[in-house]
Amino acid sequence: MQHFDTVLIANRGEIACRIIRSARKLGLRTVAVYSEADRGALHTRLADEAVFIGPGPAAQSYLLASRIIAAAQQSGAQAVHPGYGFLSENAGFAESCDAAGLIFVGPNAQAIRLMGDKAAAKRRMIDAGVPCVPGYQEADQSDATLLAAAQKIGFPLMVKATAGGGGRGMRLVQEFRFLAEALGNARAEALSAFGDGGLILEKAVIAPRHVEIQIFADSHGNVIHLAERDCSVQRRHQKVIEEAPCPVMTQELRARMGTAAVEAARSIGYCGAGTVEFLLDADQKFYFLEMNTRLQVEHPVTEMVTGLDLVAMQFQVAAGQKLSVTQADVALNGHAIEARIYAEDPANDFLPATGRIAAWHVPQTEGIRVDSGVVAGQEISPFYDPMVAKVIAWGRNRDEARVSLMSALRKTRFFGPASNLHFLMDILGRPAFAAGKATTAFIGEEFGDTGFVRAQAGTDLFAVAAMIDYLAQHQAAAELAIAVPSELVNWALTGTVASTVTLSSGEACHRVATQATGAAAYRVSLAEAIHEVEVLDQGSDLIRLRIDGKQSEILFARTAHNAWQLSTGLATHTFDRHIPGRKDADPFGRDGLVRSPMHGVLVELCVAPGQDVVAGTRLAVVEAMKMQHDIRAAVAGQVGRIAATAGAQVADGALLVEIIALEPSDA
Repeated sequence: MQHFDTVLIANRGEIACRIIRSARKLGLRTVAVYSEADRGALHTRLADEAVFIGPGPAAQSYLLASRIIAAAQQSGAQAVHPGYGFLSENAGFAESCDAAGLIFVGPNAQAIRLMGDKAAAKRRMIDAGVPCVPGYQEADQSDATLLAAAQKIGFPLMVKATAGGGGRGMRLVQEFRFLAEALGNARAEALSAFGDGGLILEKAVIAPRHVEIQIFADSHGNVIHLAERDCSVQRRHQKVIEEAPCPVMTQELRARMGTAAVEAARSIGYCGAGTVEFLLDADQKFYFLEMNTRLQVEHPVTEMVTGLDLVAMQFQVAAGQKLSVTQADVALNGHAIEARIYAEDPANDFLPATGRIAAWHVPQTEGIRVDSGVVAGQEISPFYDPMVAKVIAWGRNRDEARVSLMSALRKTRFFGPASNLHFLMDILGRPAFAAGKATTAFIGEEFGDTGFVRAQAGTDLFAVAAMIDYLAQHQAAAELAIAVPSELVNWALTGTVASTVTLSSGEACHRVATQATGAAAYRVSLAEAIHEVEVLDQGSDLIRLRIDGKQSEILFARTAHNAWQLSTGLATHTFDRHIPGRKDADPFGRDGLVRSPMHGVLVELCVAPGQDVVAGTRLAVVEAMKMQHDIRAAVAGQVGRIAATAGAQVADGALLVEIIALEPSDA
């Protein structure tokens, strides 16, 4: 037995907060660590103590094992919980903890090292008789060898980083001619994310389900599984929606997959929480994908259908105790579905978003769980993964859980940076998902080449935005006056005066005039339409009203940039005050001025001044939130000025490359 009463959480955000809550229930004292970018973050407030570990970039803080260990020693912690991501699957970190006399809440370094290398893990699983996808997983990493191996495997195939996960260093390649570029991109992304550029190749299993088995093992030889999770709904090979149990699972298939997962863990002498991931095809044949030697992001759905606290179990096993449950004790109750809320723009190729959170709240109702590490007013940093929260719904059956989750998301307030909130609702409402038919091809099949299309605001929403702006202006004026009754502000003093503002949302721009016509009644005029609006009730972030006789409820907030954001429950729209005479830059670079679509690091410049380019030419690579994004030319022409330096930080909207567009032919 290894006793400890203080644990340091070597992580941040929602997982750090989640671990702290379970640790407290067990009576453990908790220590948080934080970077400059996370100063004052929620996880530092929840912990009993917080230790500063360095600048914002993860490589200078959360990924520095020496600083984590020093923080543990400084705080008196005897154990370290790595969460997921960062150092959670770093064998060297586990060894350093052991050398420093700290208990690492996870498996031993040998298991982490073996299963963290996808090539070595796959070779071990083949030896253990676990079904595996055909591919190449050998030591020779030369391009010539990989290209030759790919031709033998056939296309389509997957290029995967041997280290890490989360879709980083992973590319689907449809044809041989695209392979060389995919190898280069995957290797560069893997080196940046994991410090290891090793790759494996696998035959692509077309439209499978991604099904994983949660396993648990103790140091006394007990190994069990806690059934499965279906994580098939993914974008860029990163999970978006997860659920338990899998919609197509049978008792017989669960037994076979569970047995394979348990044997995989036994074959490496595993101890702790782990996940064995499989691809499941339409014929219910399954293939080993990888093993994650840590807690998974999606562990809450397992907790909600089993009634178990997986973090508490991790602490018990780390202390040398036997598992408190046997395989016979594991029973599934109902269904749970988890949605990951990301700060990203689904309508703009899922580019990550940064900025200050203007409002954040999920209504707490029965069967809804929220795992979050952010608060209103907090900045979303470019240094870390863009996931900000998880909303999980439990129901007696799958459809009850699905409908409950949709309802919770519809009432969620997330204003400020762009988010995938309405993309998630769109997914949950699709007939294929509702019928339990989603595979890893779901997003591609459902959203096609155009992807998620952002809804455009109608004139009625422009009217509401202008009216909210009008009310805010007059409320501010009223607060400066002495005891002016609100009904006088709304009516007697303003009844004959129209307030005019020019608002833009997306590609639409309207000049809008708002005039009070009675107590809480307004006429809002645009060139295209006139709307009669009656305010029924107004709070600080919610307004109930009738627009042209139709009753609506709208959430709203003012952003850090003084714009208004309105959510109808089905879409969120941003309304900016338009400044006449200002010519905004073309965000797509069609004017030849190629700008960074996000705050990040310019990791590569691919062109030089004077070089001829065509539309689609790869110009640069920007890395943000652990993902690399190709910047490509929108027009044909010649590279003029290079306005940025490789290796430097670039701001959102910063000019990178200037292209002198080709003059149209006279012919």
